[in-house]
This record gives sequence, C-alpha cells and structure tokens, in this order.
Amino acid sequence: MNPVFYESIGETVYCGTLPNGLEIRVVPKPGYAKKYAFFATRYGGMDTRFQLSGQWLDTPAGIAHYLEHKMFDTKEGNALQELAKNGAEPNAFTSNAMTGYYFDSTDHFEENLNILLSFVSVPWFTEESVAKEQGIIAQEIRMIEDNPDWQIYVRMLRALYRDSTARISIAGTVESISHITADTLYDCHRAFYTPSNMILTAVGDLDPVQVADLARRVLPAEGGPAIPRDYGQEPEAVAQRETRLAMEVSSPQFLTGFKCRPVPEGEGQLRAIVLGDIACDLLFGDSSPLYQRLYSQGLINSSFGGEFELMPGAAYLYAGGESKDPKAVAAEIQKEADRLVREGVGEDFFQRTLRANFGSNLRGLNSFENIAVSLTEGYFGGYDPLRFPQIFDSLTQEDVLAFLRDNVTAERSVLSEIVPKEA
Repeated sequence: MNPVFYESIGETVYCGTLPNGLEIRVVPKPGYAKKYAFFATRYGGMDTRFQLSGQWLDTPAGIAHYLEHKMFDTKEGNALQELAKNGAEPNAFTSNAMTGYYFDSTDHFEENLNILLSFVSVPWFTEESVAKEQGIIAQEIRMIEDNPDWQIYVRMLRALYRDSTARISIAGTVESISHITADTLYDCHRAFYTPSNMILTAVGDLDPVQVADLARRVLPAEGGPAIPRDYGQEPEAVAQRETRLAMEVSSPQFLTGFKCRPVPEGEGQLRAIVLGDIACDLLFGDSSPLYQRLYSQGLINSSFGGEFELMPGAAYLYAGGESKDPKAVAAEIQKEADRLVREGVGEDFFQRTLRANFGSNLRGLNSFENIAVSLTEGYFGGYDPLRFPQIFDSLTQEDVLAFLRDNVTAERSVLSEIVPKEA
C-alpha cells in the first residue's frame, strides 16, 4: 500500500492493487471511533447490454438494482442481520454507473468487513427467492412511479436521450423485472462482481496493510476479464423538446434540462464536474441575479434548484422546482445563460462563487461516506477527486462561460412538466 499525501487539503490516501485486480484505498483518520467501508462494483442501471464469454447479452432494465437487493441473501440467512448484530449500520445503493455496499461501525470492524466482502463476492439465489423479490421490487416501483419528483426527472431524461441507456430508470419497470431469473442474476454477478471490476475503500483509524491483507484472504484469487459494454449510440440532438404529465399535485412542477457534451474517462471528468457545478451556481444558484429576480417575481420558490450530472457517455445540467409558469422560467434560464456568455460575470460574484464551491468540496472531506464514494467514482471515471484544488486554481471565468456557450443552448434544452389534474 503506497501513501499519497495531498498537501493542499492535508489528507493521505493509501493506494494498492491486489494480484486479483481489486483496487484498495484506505484513508487513515487517527483518533476517530467511527470506521467506514465501501465495496463497489462498476455496474449500474445503465449496464443493460454487455459482452460475456464472447456473446452480447441484453438484460432487463432494473437488473443491477434487483441484484443489489438479492446480494444480502446468504445460505445462512441475511447479511444485513449479521452486520447489525455486530453493531454495524449497513446499506447499499445502485446508481446509473455503480452499485455500492457499505457499513459503518465503531467496533468489530475486521469481522464486519469480512462479512461484507464475503456476501458481495459469493452470490446465493434460488428461483423461489427471486420470484418473491419481484413482488417486493414491483411494489417499490409502483410507489416511485406515483412520485411526481421521480416522474418529472425520468421524463426529462427520456426527453434528453434517444438511445443512451441514461434514459433507463435504475429500478426498471414492473414489466422489465418480470423477466429476471436466478440465471440472469448469476450471469450479471459473474460478469461484474469480479475483483478487477471493483474497489474497496475504507476510512477511519485503520491499518491499510491489515485492510488489504483481509481482502486478499477473503476474495477470489482471480480477477475476471474486462467486460465490453454498449451504452447506445446517442445523437447530439435531444429526443423531444417537451413532455407534460397530469398528476395529483397542487401546483405545476418542472425541470428544464440541457444535453451537455459527454466527457471521456480521465482527468477531464473532474474538470467537467467542477465547471458544471460552478456554472449552475452562476446561472441559477440562490445567490445569482436570475434566482433573485425570479423569486421576487413569484415565478419560483425555495424548491427551485439544480445541478450537473456526469454518466458514462452522457452529461446533463438541469434546474427546476414548483412554478406557476414553468415555460417562462425555462425561457429566463436560457436568456440568462445567453447574457452571461455575451456580457460575462462580475469578477466579485465569480470569485465568491468559486470560493463557495471550493469550500463545499473541502467540507465534503468531513464525511467518511463522501470521501469513500468520491474516491470510488473517481477511480471508475479515471480521475483523482482529491486533486480538486488544482482544478480550482486553473479555472478562469472564460472556462465557465465556454461551458455555458457549448452546453446551455436552446437546441440542447428540454422541458419536463407535471401539472395538476383537472377537476
């Protein structure tokens, strides 16, 4: 395990690669009682089409999320219960590009880590248990489909993307998960839950060598081949300009999204993330002139906000909330982006926004979970997230305006609305 010291933020990360290809990152926090472990695979909701043993497989939407649910089952019972018995607080999540399993605890860390690595690397499914889970997840899907926030977001993605698997709901649909079997789950586990496709990150008062030795003892000796994936051939144009759905809501809600240019893996992704975040704050952050103007006019309220997202082969910026006139707000966002590109930003406002964003990144280092997830996302994306101070030092106002000029245009925009049902 080799230490890397980041002088500008005062952090040290021990990095290593096991013979089976597993990446390990350990961030020592001497004197802290809490310890945190995050074990993740580069496999998420977008990975529905991939090549295994020379053959392309098309798997049902939602299968990565389904597999996450089933991974806690073991021959002996349930891994969640075993971890909880040891005083750990375990959980898991599936995103578009990864699935992560984690726990935090103050005691029995090595025993808990052994349990975590074991159940994630050794699947156990039966047709009966898979069928039972379908009912549970189907109920979960029906619940989120009744949620206006979920509907407006997913419909925005489907308006932005025509072919990219970014448009697929991570949970899938009730129909798509009905095609999942124990065999398809085993195929997906065999493809993606291999050490060479995974990373273990641990944060706390820990010995990096002991963490690496435990992983070496527990995990398979072989890492597994690289798995080609197909995310779809996405054109530059948006799929549709507007989408509108009536639901049981008291006032209209909206998201306006912009289909940004995708960013290849590498250090450029970290720069794009920082640029996108700063662009959001300059354009419609709650200190921006646009936010203040729209708020004073009663066109938005405190629900308004947005952010920049980066996924494999896809990137987008969006904003929204409740509004009595979503189309007017979307038009004002575009007008403000055009104005900023044309006139620039006041230097004081730019520097304040830069400092606020840098401070937010710095505060993120206080969270063990945030550190672990950031290091994981960075590894999968080919960049080092703890190099953000160097990115901030190199940014100019023109860099941010160029980002707006290239990405926040009328041609790249969509509007997703949820409106009240008529009585």
